[in-house]
Amino acid sequence: MPQSSWQAQVYTALKAARITQLAYVPDAGHAHLIETALADPDMRAVVLTTEEEGIAFAAGAWLGGQRAVLLMQSSGVGNCINMLSLPVNCRMPFLSLITMRGEWAEFNPWQLPMGTATPSVLTAAGVHVRRADRPDDAAELVAASAALAFDSAVPVAVLFSQRLVGAKVFAK
Repeated sequence: MPQSSWQAQVYTALKAARITQLAYVPDAGHAHLIETALADPDMRAVVLTTEEEGIAFAAGAWLGGQRAVLLMQSSGVGNCINMLSLPVNCRMPFLSLITMRGEWAEFNPWQLPMGTATPSVLTAAGVHVRRADRPDDAAELVAASAALAFDSAVPVAVLFSQRLVGAKVFAK
């Protein structure tokens, strides 16, 4: 299954979950979702300067009667630790889709620490963590995670494994 196929299904799952706002820090692993959101007149896609802004963005969407998702890379999770207290303590839904780095076929050693720590950090902060390793599971996992987040008013993160997203390479 081509990479864009599972990502198209993930986008369909987000739409079915009535998500109308998408916040993101530019990331090649989320490129298909970002491009699709930018082209969708029914979706508000907002680029962020830092990942933690996305948590406040999602809270604002919820307070305004809408649903949002935050797209980021695992290296950005460390920027969000303090801000994750917002959805936890205010009992607000929060959904994040996180592309993993520091795993399969990683070339950049700077990605290893946060790639290794991401699941534990999120869990310790009170976020329910789910992981997609196979293309066939990604959309269903996102749909179930959106339902958990918005029906139960809890923070949920779906981790897209580096093997699922594909190894990042830089041309010399």
